[in-house]
Amino acid sequence: MPLAIQIHEFGGPENLRLVDLPVGEPGPGEIRIRHRACGLNYIDIYQRTGLYTGPLPLTLGMEASGVVEAVGEGVTHLQPGDRAAYTSQPPGAYSEARVMPARCVVKLPDQIDDETAAAMMLKGLTVQYLLRKTQPQGGLMPGDFVLFHAAAGGVGLIACQWARAMGLRLIGTAGSDEKCRLAMEHGADAVINYSREDFVARVREITGGQGVKVVYDAIGKDTWERSLDCLRPFGLMVSYGNTSGPVPPVSLGVLAAKGSLYVTRPSVFTHLATRESTQAMADELFEMVANGQIRIRVDQRYALKDVAQAHRDLEGRRTTGSSVLLP
Repeated sequence: MPLAIQIHEFGGPENLRLVDLPVGEPGPGEIRIRHRACGLNYIDIYQRTGLYTGPLPLTLGMEASGVVEAVGEGVTHLQPGDRAAYTSQPPGAYSEARVMPARCVVKLPDQIDDETAAAMMLKGLTVQYLLRKTQPQGGLMPGDFVLFHAAAGGVGLIACQWARAMGLRLIGTAGSDEKCRLAMEHGADAVINYSREDFVARVREITGGQGVKVVYDAIGKDTWERSLDCLRPFGLMVSYGNTSGPVPPVSLGVLAAKGSLYVTRPSVFTHLATRESTQAMADELFEMVANGQIRIRVDQRYALKDVAQAHRDLEGRRTTGSSVLLP
């Protein structure tokens, strides 16, 4: 039977178990895929700890690439033998093979290899919906300033490159000089080392006192309040993650006092609700990667059985770029 990584209770990395998991035939609207590489993301940690709850036992993992082995009734966009990739609910990518909904699985172009695909689906589609769809009042124009936290992570490095391609001036934050250099090399206009600099003061300095049109924040609790102070009037605060913990309750009056601000808490999976929207988003991502405007860094590789160490490294902020698990 194929191997998979499951949790039987919420908690630390020690709860990750390597188990034999039977995989059957796909039903209507489903495929069976054999994985070649699986992506590692912070949402996997949220699910492992129970911040995002799911039914137990739970097989983790939200993105992977591989080869389609079988298709169920009604599936026409994929065929057995196709190289494919996905980011999808329900979880289950930490496995050698699985049966899953075909709706969020897309055929891979020949020029994108398996590790790159596994490392970019959730992160790349997240950047696509953030920069292309989650925009402030009046949209984003070349020359506009945006603030992007955790700019040297897997999502951040893709965002630096995509923002540059759009002509945006992305101000990134990171926790070390090495990570700041990495973000700059990938297209950030300016980078702030938040471990020794006041990022609010630096943002004001960089923007000539105006502030940014939008803040993209996956850190959460630790950066929420100060990020609001980085926005210009009518600016947009986009909270799309919680690596430091959930954002506390928000007083709407604060938004008025700080300049009639807008706030949103989006999810990539709302944008991937239909096969058509998934394909359109993936096509744009594939084009950006294929034409060289975005390079996907896979800086860490782990065997599937070593997933606990991968989680420790990600939580300990010891990773850069993207990480993959190899079944």
